Formats: sequence, structure tokens, C-alpha cells
Amino acid sequence: MITTKNITKKYGDFTAVNNLSFEVKSGEILCLLGANGAGKSTTINMLLNFIKPSSGNAFINGLDVVKNPIKTKSFLTYIPENLMLYPTLSAVENLDYFTKLSGKNFTSNELKSFLTQAGLQTEAHDNRVKTFSKGMRQKVGIALAIAKESKVLLLDEPTSGLDPKSSNEFMELLTKMKNNGVAILMATHDLFRAKEVSTHIGIMRSGVLENYSNTNDVSLKELETIYLDIMNFKNVG
Repeated sequence: MITTKNITKKYGDFTAVNNLSFEVKSGEILCLLGANGAGKSTTINMLLNFIKPSSGNAFINGLDVVKNPIKTKSFLTYIPENLMLYPTLSAVENLDYFTKLSGKNFTSNELKSFLTQAGLQTEAHDNRVKTFSKGMRQKVGIALAIAKESKVLLLDEPTSGLDPKSSNEFMELLTKMKNNGVAILMATHDLFRAKEVSTHIGIMRSGVLENYSNTNDVSLKELETIYLDIMNFKNVG
């Protein structure tokens, strides 16, 4: 569902992502770990076709994102660190607007059902989004993915700044999406959440995928050791 084949992104002499290849299948969650500047967000932006690779290819549902920019976006939902919603509109109105952009029309009751499935409390459905916490806004994003029947979720630091309860609720939603066959790629700094929710973990440094593991094959302590070794190698080098 999500595939990169030797993608590289250069800005002059600087290489942001270097020869990166991976695959996320239906029902899998790949968490990309790494410090700021590791290339995680650049990778997601190439999958979204917000920026074009200098070389290599990125695919969503088997389609090249550069050659099929509109079609590939129809398969996915993107949730960044700070999800941009219209603050003066309610959760239902935001969801109605964004689903119509995707060519779908739903009744008010259907939209509220999607919000409920995403964990947003009923009393908040008709409230203006400007009153929402970050966790509540992220749930609107999940509701959009549910409404669109998205096959792919791209997440860039979605739990950054969330309190532990909201972060845990968000991880539960991701697990539910995974169990429903969605392919999920999440960039994160949170080793604990990555270990908790993912099926696979990749560690990036300076645009390179330095380590790739099946989550079940590595303990949290081992993951932390691998991560710190890679980061310390960077500092020494």
C-alpha cells in the first residue's frame, strides 16, 4: 500500500533523504524514528507529492505519486503534527467540508457516527473547533479517514504535545485502523508509543534508514539501545 523505491531528495549539496526503500502493507504500521532533520517529514512529503524526489519512486496503492497525484491522494488521509481545520466551523461542519472535497456526501447523522467512531464525545460534535484540544482535533482527522475509507494513513508527529491519556486514545484508534486493514506510516520521536503500536520500526539518521526491525523481534530496551547507538554515532562522527 505504501512503497518507496530508492527515493532520494537533494537540495543542492544537501541530501535530505538518501536512497530510501521500504514497504508498508495493508494492516501494518511502520513507525519512523529519528531526530529532527533525519528525513522523516521529507519522506512523508514525497509520498504526498508535496515535494518531488530527486530520484527514485514513491507509490500509494501501487500508483506512482508523481504520475498520479490526485488518484493517490484519494486513497489516503494525512494527519500532521498540527491538523489544520476551520476554527469557526464545528467538527461536523469541518468533516462535511473535507469529505465533500473528496467527492463524498454524508448526512449529518452519518458524519456524527464517523466522529463517534473516532472517539470524539457526542457533546463536542456541534462545537466550534477553535474550542478543541489538539487531541480532539486529531480525532476529527481520524474521522475523516474513516469517512473516506482511506487505505493509507500518513502521520507526522501526530501525538506531539498530547497528554498521556489523549496519546493513548490516539494509539488505540490507530490499532483499530490497522486491524481494519489500513496501511499506516507514522513519523515520531516517541520510542514507547512506536514499540506499543507498530508492526515495524525504522530508525533514520541524516536521511538514511539505519535500522529496520519487526517490532515483535525487539524489546523496548533493545530498541532504545539501538536508537541511542545510532544517534551517538552521528554525534561522534
